[in-house]
Amino acid sequence: MFQEALMSNAQKIMHFLHYSKTYLIRRNPLKAIMKDLAAGIKEFLTINKKMKMARYRLNYQKYKLSQMEQLIAQNNEHVFLRGRTLNETR
Repeated sequence: MFQEALMSNAQKIMHFLHYSKTYLIRRNPLKAIMKDLAAGIKEFLTINKKMKMARYRLNYQKYKLSQMEQLIAQNNEHVFLRGRTLNETR
């Protein structure tokens, strides 16, 4: 009886080790860690370029907004804008 229990536990341990081995082969956590680390380093090194592009896009959107506001202001006859606008007939 003791020997059967020992063999059963040994069999369970062997199954666990087999499943662990196949999981490690299939998922390979070391390779995933190295891949994530390389991606993080690449992200860190290219952050200035991404910030520069974001600043460029933001400035372009501000420029388009100011152009639109200027166009709207030219077409509206408000008291505070009369000095800046030309008297145009459309």
